[in-house]
Amino acid sequence: MSEEYRNIYKIARRTAGFTQEAAAERLGISVESVRAYEIGQRIPPNDIVNAMVSCYGTQHLAVQHLQENNVLFGQVIPQLEERSVLEVTVRIYNRLRRFQKDNRLDRLLAIAEDGIIDDQERPEFEAIIADLRQIIQSGLELEVYCKDGN
Repeated sequence: MSEEYRNIYKIARRTAGFTQEAAAERLGISVESVRAYEIGQRIPPNDIVNAMVSCYGTQHLAVQHLQENNVLFGQVIPQLEERSVLEVTVRIYNRLRRFQKDNRLDRLLAIAEDGIIDDQERPEFEAIIADLRQIIQSGLELEVYCKDGN
């Protein structure tokens, strides 16, 4: 188990300025449970993590928790990185601009027109999907890490 995993709950609690005792009281759980989650002895259930997210004001804790504990999450959601609001905004602009410049939407519509993606269209379709995943990744990074304007 990685060091980062064992500490995501502790880091979130400390960043919010709570002691284990105060966090336990606000979360409606025992101090022993908070301690067990923070040393990696137990994995908190999703409802407790959801309460931590609300209590600590840390949306990214939900993402970190799912990345660490849900195998399917990584297959569906791109890996998110904490970035500044400026960096994420510029990345979104550049990716959308490139998507438009390369006529990706027109190409996607042409590929999808007959309702079939044939072997000849498959590589271009996959490239368009990869571009869309980058746009989605940046959008999620903006939502998760930049809500407070940082």
